Amino acid sequence: MKSAPRRRDIASVIGVPLTVAVVLGAQLLEGGAIRTLLQPTAALVVFGGTFAALLVSYPVGAVGGAVRAALRAFDAPAEPDEQLVKRLTEYASRARRQGVGALEAEIDVLHDPFLKRALELVVDGFRGPEVRRLLETDSETRELHDEEPADVLEAAAGYAPTLGILGAVLGLIHVMENLASPGRLGAGIAVAFVATVYGVGSANLLLLPLATKVRARARAEAVSREVVIEAISAIQLNTHPRLVEQHLSAFLRARRELQRGRVAA
Repeated sequence: MKSAPRRRDIASVIGVPLTVAVVLGAQLLEGGAIRTLLQPTAALVVFGGTFAALLVSYPVGAVGGAVRAALRAFDAPAEPDEQLVKRLTEYASRARRQGVGALEAEIDVLHDPFLKRALELVVDGFRGPEVRRLLETDSETRELHDEEPADVLEAAAGYAPTLGILGAVLGLIHVMENLASPGRLGAGIAVAFVATVYGVGSANLLLLPLATKVRARARAEAVSREVVIEAISAIQLNTHPRLVEQHLSAFLRARRELQRGRVAA
């Protein structure tokens, strides 16, 4: 089975390069050179130190999962809300006309593992309360798993500025050691200030925004799973497709509004 084609999230694709462009543009407007911001020693202290701190704090798998989740933040959601409701309404219509066994053909072509499992439970003859309980447990577990990368990214955002300060202190120590050699003072001062830029900039322009995007994506997918659970329950009750569509649309709208309110808070 071929994997679903990836679509890009335009906001993320534009936003990340824009943050870099803003910093570089500010440097140029002040008459500075881009190469001044390229300090390998500062990068080693801030980025290498942040990565090492993450390895101390989290298992290797969690750190790798955070990297993968950050990269997936550039992908658009797998299925828009309207398309999901339409798909589930079609399932309800088919099940009402031909029985739930008619949904078996959809299982092999689905890319969504949660929806696939939901249809498998229905086709296999599990009763409504059992299906809801199993799917709710599965959804809660998936949400916890999907939000862990956001925790890792937020931790990295906490480490990076502190390591930027550490890099600044090391740079100033280098300056103090070379007071008798004016020609070497510039390099030490550059490392000191650039390390701070790396730490504060990476935390607030990259890591925290990515953590927010990953967490929001995890919660949005959790809402989509809730919609699937509601649809499956309606299908097992042989509910009219039009009522299924109206219920899912209203349920989804209410959950999205609640989710936006929580984000705003």
